Amino acid sequence: MGEGWQLLTIRGIPLRIHPSWFVILLLATMAFQQHYSQALTPSPAEPLRWGLALVTAILLFGSVLLHELGHSLVALSQGVKVRSITLFLLGGVASVERECSTARGALLVAAAGPAVSMALALVLMGSTHPATHLSPALGEMVSELGALNLVLALFNLLPGLPLDGGLILKALVWQATGSQRRGLEVANASGRFLALLAIGMGTVLLLRGSGLGGAWLILLGWFGLGASRNQRQLLLLQQALKDLKVREAASRRFRVLEARTSLRQLSQLRLDDRQGKPDWLLVSDRGRWQGLIDDQPLQQLPVQRWDSERVGDHLQPLSTLASIREGAPLWEAVQEFEDRGVDRLLVLSAAGLPNGTLERPDLGNAVLQRLGLRLPAQLLEAAQRQGGYPLGLALPQVVSSMLATGEVSRDTPS
Repeated sequence: MGEGWQLLTIRGIPLRIHPSWFVILLLATMAFQQHYSQALTPSPAEPLRWGLALVTAILLFGSVLLHELGHSLVALSQGVKVRSITLFLLGGVASVERECSTARGALLVAAAGPAVSMALALVLMGSTHPATHLSPALGEMVSELGALNLVLALFNLLPGLPLDGGLILKALVWQATGSQRRGLEVANASGRFLALLAIGMGTVLLLRGSGLGGAWLILLGWFGLGASRNQRQLLLLQQALKDLKVREAASRRFRVLEARTSLRQLSQLRLDDRQGKPDWLLVSDRGRWQGLIDDQPLQQLPVQRWDSERVGDHLQPLSTLASIREGAPLWEAVQEFEDRGVDRLLVLSAAGLPNGTLERPDLGNAVLQRLGLRLPAQLLEAAQRQGGYPLGLALPQVVSSMLATGEVSRDTPS
């Protein structure tokens, strides 16, 4: 789902409208107009009915906005940044930077939305009688909005992802078992069951002639299945980052030179280097690692000295390179890339000796292969040129979430 258009900012949270929202606004207005033509006696004039229907539809989405604000404000109180709130075809969604780091915090954030909707339902339903005394049309609007907020609260409490009830179930299982992953698995399985049930019920309603209701249930079920699939992919991605070791993704983007190699030979080697980011040049002397050399001596020394100068005279220590153990899990490598701000890591053997290199495209490709996806060579080459993860994998965000929820920790043994 795209970001949509930003309307305003509430407590630093951008409020956005997705283009699909106008579709549901139109459908809701048409439905309310039909409802008022039947529920109000005598029926108001047609322009008044349409105006009343449009106001009701806008107020309904105002209720959805308050529901999402409930989630967002509690998330902010738990130290979680809220990127935006977007109204779209199926209602609203709050986009957060990461999950809460505790089960209790996750439970409070998940329960806040239904609590707001339930409170609105109680207030509106309690106001129906006095509103009717003022105007039958106003009373009917208040009654309708109260009932819809009650439905919104109860529907969102269904125990399956991506609904709030699924998030509550996840938090409760997380609290009981101590495993956020187990909570996600249970809530995701429940959400998949509810999605399939909705599709089945929608199909039955369609066959019995209830077109709009059946189609809506099928749409909700389809959306739920998509969310369930995304959650399962996230679980598999997290598991791959935990299971795969650096050695399984490493390549060898370095060459080894002898310390006695002349700068003239180094210059020729650089001329012959392939295009793109050059390999590192590590230096050894009779089998012992000495350090590394870059192009700085070639840039600083006159060409006349290149034959007499040796690379061994211009070494930098290997410790200047960001490195990682070959037995470390890949999630640690993702974090190293972010912490160090580098594009390549030196992979060290168990003895602490250079054994390979690791770059973001190598890492991302290994993860995708574990998930059963083999990328074409063109996509891998494009990722190599850009120095990023293939297919735009958001691995830093995934690892940040794993760290925040305790799925992994810096002290996890490799």
